[in-house]
Amino acid sequence: MPANNDDLHGNVPENAAVALLLIDVINDMEFPGAEGLVEAAVPMAHRIAELKRRAKAAGIPAVYVNDNFGRWQSDFRKVVEHALHDGVRGEEVARILEPEDDDYFVLKPKHSGFYATTLDTLLSYLGAHSVILTGVAANICILFTANDAYMRDLNVIVPSDCVASNTPEETGHALRQMESILKADVTVSTELDLEKIRAGK
Repeated sequence: MPANNDDLHGNVPENAAVALLLIDVINDMEFPGAEGLVEAAVPMAHRIAELKRRAKAAGIPAVYVNDNFGRWQSDFRKVVEHALHDGVRGEEVARILEPEDDDYFVLKPKHSGFYATTLDTLLSYLGAHSVILTGVAANICILFTANDAYMRDLNVIVPSDCVASNTPEETGHALRQMESILKADVTVSTELDLEKIRAGK
């Protein structure tokens, strides 16, 4: 997409072939049946944090794609503050993955990160051909976002150790679906060659 403003008002990076999406990691996890998700999400968060560190070193921006939890008057900072300071079950994950000043964010009203959001516009502006999807839940928001990314001809990477669901079975089933139907790369994060992904290989 051609850009009239070349510098996004000073925010960087402006060009990135790959974007790392952190989906619903800022989450209070205060819903029935979340116990298994919380247990799996903490080690997942540590792995995402390391992947995010490597990605930033490789010039790959992080984009927090987060549910607004039905609060149409909320903004991302309020969602972060709630997760960090209201004594919720998702606090540890939020602390591990607390956004930094140079991260991007997109609030979503539904499961897919693309539905009724600015994610399409942001990825087009950056010139991204690939997305690395991480976060929760693998069988819902990750799956829906991966599906929409695939329909947009984006290369989809879903590191299998950087997503979680309420149960390991649900995570495994979702990963198999994404790998077989959406042609997603589900290589574990420690084995991802970020330079090759950037080069579109």
